[in-house]
This record gives sequence, C-alpha cells and structure tokens, in this order.
Amino acid sequence: MKKIIIISLVIVAVVGATGFYLKSNGDGKEKGQTVEVSKVSKAQIIQKVNATGKIQPKTKINISADVSAKIIALHVNEGDWVEKGQLLVELDSEKYIASVESIEASVRSTQANAKLAKANMAQAKRVYKRAKELVAKKLEPQSELDAAESSYQVSVARYESAQEQVAQSQGTLKRAKDDLSKTIMYAPMSGTISKLNKEMGEIAIGSQFQEDVIMTIANLNEMEALVNVDENDIIAIKLNQAAEIEVDALFGQAITGVVSEIATSAIAQQQGNANQKTEFEVKIAITSDVNKLRPGMTTSANIITDTRDDALSIPIQSVTVRTVAQLTEDEQFKESDYKAGKDGFAEVVFVKEGDKVIARQVTTGIQSDALIEIVDGLKLNDTVVSGSYRAISRDLSNGANVTIESDDKKNGSTAGEK
Repeated sequence: MKKIIIISLVIVAVVGATGFYLKSNGDGKEKGQTVEVSKVSKAQIIQKVNATGKIQPKTKINISADVSAKIIALHVNEGDWVEKGQLLVELDSEKYIASVESIEASVRSTQANAKLAKANMAQAKRVYKRAKELVAKKLEPQSELDAAESSYQVSVARYESAQEQVAQSQGTLKRAKDDLSKTIMYAPMSGTISKLNKEMGEIAIGSQFQEDVIMTIANLNEMEALVNVDENDIIAIKLNQAAEIEVDALFGQAITGVVSEIATSAIAQQQGNANQKTEFEVKIAITSDVNKLRPGMTTSANIITDTRDDALSIPIQSVTVRTVAQLTEDEQFKESDYKAGKDGFAEVVFVKEGDKVIARQVTTGIQSDALIEIVDGLKLNDTVVSGSYRAISRDLSNGANVTIESDDKKNGSTAGEK
C-alpha cells in the first residue's frame, strides 16, 4: 500500500512539471492568452448613420374625384408624360347637369317672388305714407294709420325673406355648377403618370374623409429617399448632410444625396403593433443621376454625420467595458485609477506593456465601421489588443500575461508553405 502511494505522488509531480513546461516559453516565463495587437495611429474617421426606406418622387400629386360618378373617359395611360392643364379624366355628368338645370329654375322662381314682394312693399309704403298725411289733417282715424304701418312692415319682411331665398338658391346653384365642373379633371402639374388605379367604367368615389386615388402624377426628374432613422441617431442628423445611397435594384451603383427634410415628430405606431421601435422620417434629396430610379424601390442610406481627418484611432473592437471591481481584482491596480459611468462600467482598452496587458480607461469620440476615435487615454503608437473579440470582451483581465499571435498563424500559414 505504501509503495502505491509513493508511485502516485511521483506521477503527480511529473504531470505538474510537464504542465508547467508546456505553459512556459522554455525560459521559465508563463505563457498567457494569445491575442492580436494593433498600433494606435492617426486616420480619417467618417461617422455614418444607417437608415432604410423607399425611393419616391420629390413632387407627386394624387388625382382623386371630389364627386362620385362613373368614369366615362380616361385620356392617359400609366407612364405617359402630361403637361399642366392637360385633360385627364371625364366622369358621368348627366345627374350634375340635371341638378344645375333644376336649381337654375328654382333661382328664377325665387327671383320672381322677390320681384313681386318688392312691388307689394312699394305699394304698402305708398298706402302708409298717404295714411300719415290724412291722419295729420284729421281726415282719417289713427287706427287707419296703424293698420297701414303694420301692412308696410309685413311687406318689408316678406321682401327681405324673398331676397334671402334668392341668395340661398344662387348659392346652391354655385355649388351644383362646381360639382359639375369637377366631373372633368385636368393635370395640376407637368409630370409622369406614375400610377393608374382606375379603369374606364369604374366608379370614382368622391369623399372629404377618404381619398379614392384615380392616378398619381409625379416628377420623376427629381427623386428622394424617404428613410426611417432610429431615435438614438436622429439628434446627429442635420440638414444638408451628405448621404451615400444604395438601391437594391441597382446593386453596386453609387448614388449620392443630401438631407433635405427632418421630421420633428416620431412615426405614429399602429395600435397592436408589437414593434415599439421609435423612428423619425428623414428625406434625402438625390443629387446624382435618377434615370434608373423608380418610386417604391427599396433603399439603404448612410448619412455622414461627422468626419475627423486626423483622428487618433484604434480598431473599434479594441474598446470594451469592465466594472471597477473587475479592473482592481489585482492589488496592484487602485480604484482611483478608474471611474465608472452611470451604467456602472468603465470604457477601457487593453494596452500591451511587456508580456502583460494593462486596462486603460479611455474617452472615445466618433466611430466608423472599423475605427473609433480616442479623445483621451492613449497616445500615438501605443500597442493595443485588437483581437480576439472574445478575449477583449470577456476573457482578458487587467494585468494578464499575453502572447502575441504571429503573422503566420494569423494568416493560417504553416512552416514550409510559400
């Protein structure tokens, strides 16, 4: 039994020694986690805000009926170019013509009634005047004057009522003529018929509350991208900022534009919509060739919000966060060296010093897809850990030993390969 215990202790000692040797460089130094590094350098950083949306004409008008009637003639086809004032649509006008004729007769009738009421008023006025003269000469009793005055006042009221009826009937006639005129529709602007929703024989519904669009006229020579920007990014968007636009249907074609309009209110969310993302509409006027663009095309825009031509920069993945407690687990680091933000974390970069990495708190500025600006905490040519992402975000600890990944290993090459 004693012999077995001794053999076991020897095996443990050998395994321990072997493990220590494998973890060392052969010179007694402990090998740390393998990482990639980059030098702090100066570079141009372009910060962009990405947004998605649709291509649409800068100017477009929906043509809809103001009166309800059957379409009896369509004088354009989809894709046609029309000039301002050109005839577009004719609606069935028979009932509107009949309405105008009926109301015109009513106007004539009320005018005749008003003329008769005026004549009666004039007669009553003469009788009243004559009665006043006779009563003054005491040739007639006061009762005759009172009766004449009352009759005159009644005739005045009747004449005023007749005039009101004339005005009312004339207003009704004006409205009927306006309805009749709306059975013929003309182009309010020059442009292209970008969409035609109705055909001859269909009913056009006139409504003040719901638009029944017959067609859309658009100026396809001036296009814009209507995109939705997240609420966290909208504060960085300003008028006249440049934008790089990509259209799915024109993959690889460079399209440029400038921000022309920014919504002040968020897009209203539909009730019951599970997506509670708050976004704002932004219009980007397209400044490059628009000949191949069509309304409704899906687009993605990168709006350039800031540029630093000579920024102190590092790879964006080099920046990570740790709590102050995590940064000061080793007694050589003091809590006073780090200051947590409101979220309880400090923004740090792991800087290589000898065989170790030291977490330095940094202040960051703008960022691009690959680089981030360092405002404070690093200096030019410092060596920072830039990979792997897992090491930076989770595995590395302050003061840890590291081994730099060689270029051969990084490129996947082996000894003897050319």
